[in-house]
Amino acid sequence: LNQESGRPAGTSADLSRSLDEDSMVDGPLISTGALHSVIRTEFQPVPTACQACLLSVLHVTYVVLSVCVAVLCELKFGQVDVCESILGNVEGDSAILFGKVCLWVLELLFTAYVQQQHSKARSRGYLQFYREMQGLKYLQLNIHSAGNALLVVVLAARLSTTVRTYMVLSILGLELLFSLPCLFYYTVKVIQFNRERAAADVSQGEHSQILTETGFREGSSLEEVVEKQADLIEYLKQHNTLLSKRLLNLTAQQ
Repeated sequence: LNQESGRPAGTSADLSRSLDEDSMVDGPLISTGALHSVIRTEFQPVPTACQACLLSVLHVTYVVLSVCVAVLCELKFGQVDVCESILGNVEGDSAILFGKVCLWVLELLFTAYVQQQHSKARSRGYLQFYREMQGLKYLQLNIHSAGNALLVVVLAARLSTTVRTYMVLSILGLELLFSLPCLFYYTVKVIQFNRERAAADVSQGEHSQILTETGFREGSSLEEVVEKQADLIEYLKQHNTLLSKRLLNLTAQQ
């Protein structure tokens, strides 16, 4: 108590604090509908399924054309003049190698595009989908890169034309055999994700418990727990930053 007035010593401070709170309440209020429109975002599909199908068709077409070039131009089966009229002075193995480089560039562009779209899905809160596709989206490029390395070794070796041609066709066949199932599986997973149109992981009860769990569970590892926590923290940082900017814009408009 104050010795002079007999009133509590913190009365003036409480009064000024209540005035400050009243001034904050008298400020512009944001409607509930505007807040919900900021927090809730419409589902956006991952637009990579069509590109994956197109890349599969291009890969099959390249292998078929490579077989035709190898048979006509290198093994000298059939009409040789047709090969010379189409390729001109370019040798058959060189044409196959040039086509392989173009296909690898398309794979590189596709992988970069997939990474960009998956990062957008991760920023929208689909952390589980991002984690499941983390290794699959780079598998295509790794397979083609390994095929390029084997082709360089075969072409650099001093082999006969027949042996070299059959080795090149074998490598292209194995590459197609490993690449198509991976690309097909990726396409199916993306189509399923787009059809489900599920809410973000952080807004679902069960997924939120999985992503925010602490400690260890049976079958879990330290790397997995740390990676899940890192994904969740990064998403929350981005989401809070975006939400703060939108709230400031709404407040300024009102």
